[in-house]
Amino acid sequence: MAGKAEDYDSSEIRVLEGLEPVRLRPGMYIGSTGYDGLHHLIKEIADNSIDEAIAGYANKIDITILADGGVRIDDNGRGIPVDIHPKTGKSTLETVLTVLHAGGKFGDGGYKVSSGLHGVGSSVVNALSTHMIAEVYRDGKSHHIEFDVGKPTMELQIKSGAPRESGTSITFYPDPSIFKETTTFDYNWVSSYARHQAYLTKGILISVMDERTGERESFYFEGGIKSYVKRLNNGKELLSDDIFYVDKQAGDVGVEIALQYNDSYTEIMKPFANNVLTPDGGMHVVGFRTGLTRTVNDYARKNGLLKEKEDNLTGDDIKEGLTAVILVKLPDPQFEGQTKNKLGNPEVRGIVDKVMTEYFGYYLEENPAIAKKIVGKATLAARARKAARAARDNVIRKGAFEGLNLPSKLADCSSRNREDCELFIVEGNSAAGSAKEGRNPQIQAILPLRGKVLNTERARLDKMLANQELVSLIKGLGVGIGDQFNIDGLRYDKIIFMTDADVDGLHIATLLMTFFFRYMPQVIEAGHVYLAKPPLFGLIKGTGSTRKIDYVYDEVALENKLTEKIEERKKNGTKIDESQERFKQAGYTAQQRFKGLGEMDAKQLWETTMDPENRILVKVHVEDAEKADAVFTKLMGDQVELRKNFIQAGAASVNLDDLDF
Repeated sequence: MAGKAEDYDSSEIRVLEGLEPVRLRPGMYIGSTGYDGLHHLIKEIADNSIDEAIAGYANKIDITILADGGVRIDDNGRGIPVDIHPKTGKSTLETVLTVLHAGGKFGDGGYKVSSGLHGVGSSVVNALSTHMIAEVYRDGKSHHIEFDVGKPTMELQIKSGAPRESGTSITFYPDPSIFKETTTFDYNWVSSYARHQAYLTKGILISVMDERTGERESFYFEGGIKSYVKRLNNGKELLSDDIFYVDKQAGDVGVEIALQYNDSYTEIMKPFANNVLTPDGGMHVVGFRTGLTRTVNDYARKNGLLKEKEDNLTGDDIKEGLTAVILVKLPDPQFEGQTKNKLGNPEVRGIVDKVMTEYFGYYLEENPAIAKKIVGKATLAARARKAARAARDNVIRKGAFEGLNLPSKLADCSSRNREDCELFIVEGNSAAGSAKEGRNPQIQAILPLRGKVLNTERARLDKMLANQELVSLIKGLGVGIGDQFNIDGLRYDKIIFMTDADVDGLHIATLLMTFFFRYMPQVIEAGHVYLAKPPLFGLIKGTGSTRKIDYVYDEVALENKLTEKIEERKKNGTKIDESQERFKQAGYTAQQRFKGLGEMDAKQLWETTMDPENRILVKVHVEDAEKADAVFTKLMGDQVELRKNFIQAGAASVNLDDLDF
């Protein structure tokens, strides 16, 4: 599929402005200079190769993390043009790599469809790299040029006898003076990026290799987004094994949709425009939802599955248990903002609506058994929604922020400045008593939980609102629930799960995380959710007024602490009695293991777990929502075998403190 080069030359490359600002303010171009910004460099270069594949000129991309710290991205597309550019007087290859906003994504040539709306990729990566090597294969020749910090260090070299007919290879080394946090690439990030792009571009082979470890993977999905839906639904009980799929062209706009229902109570929606994820949706999502809702209601009415006096099913009813991937391709995408989170093209709404209405309508007519299950599930969701409405009205009050209708068990803080306030969700009345006594009442609120909360992975909203512990939590947070959720009402900057450092405590923390992940993911995404890390051991030295406790948080830290103290005593000439217990050899008079938070008095709980100066908090992240969804499905879902296999596979190596959810 590697394409011809003769129709892609310098006339299709338009220059907008220079490159100078990039090193001065890199965050404006790649978002940050931390982990995310570093990996964005790969995306900027690889997206150019993806654009070649979308345009039908490439079918193979290789991404290699090099042993010396660089990255090489190689494709078999047309190759960046190498002739002299009429505006710059330099080779077009050099122009593309040294001038900001120079690329085939501007003007009317180059690409009809492109993921790189802003088109700053290659030159920005060059500017933020200590060294870049570009190799272009066109017309049986190799074209080679190198750069340091965005400036060419040599003239373009041309050699006959290229290893292949066409293609581009870019190698770059991130500049540590820009990426001060890290210049080490994460193989898992690269692998995940490659997998997603392979799902979204049927027939493309994307290979990833890590020369540092020898790890390698190749991704090829003939089914495209149908394969993606299958993966997203892995581990879930399906309404049907069949996946609805449509791929239609309407003028310049391509619409590709795959969907399948499962028996869960949540929706998984992955909308893309020109292979760019648009997490905030946009016109393609509006058109999809409108078409889906209308089509299901029309089918239900026509076939007597909705009674004459019954209300139509709502979009929320119909999306329960839906897993869908929407991919639109269009020549001039209007993304909102540099982050491209939302698609704004108004014409796309009607096009997607029409495609969905027509072809999903055919699908329901041709698959009546599946259609009946979809309508039946949506009907149950509608009944649950109506049942939940009264319960939710009792939970949500406009005056919640002012302290009206707050749960009686909540020991609130006196400050009304959210940025200062913390809510500790505490397991058990004993620990809650110590926490209330030991806290800073100005900024720290305490909400005790009795026992294990409801597993919300397997519960609709109506059942959840019948659970008093969760109702207390919802009231205390102040954000509402369901379609009345509003993160602006959040009453605390930090929501801290403070549970025992044992299996039961971790289970309670997981149940709480399941609730937030399924019903309030925005609170996690905004960085408000934390796990407290209480100590497991107290090493006691002295008695009475001279009594001192060194707190240790896990088994490994305990062994390291004891070894350090024993070696220290040996160096000081202290004779060690090897027959004594290890803590005595280290100079301690006693060792205490805390079985639970309730064993600590108020002073100890404050010093170890609540004092902002000394405590250890672990922020809960959702770096990869798909991975988190799969984990929660396995851990908290109905399929015992999946949960058993997951636990057995990870039991030997897992450290719960290191997990990012």
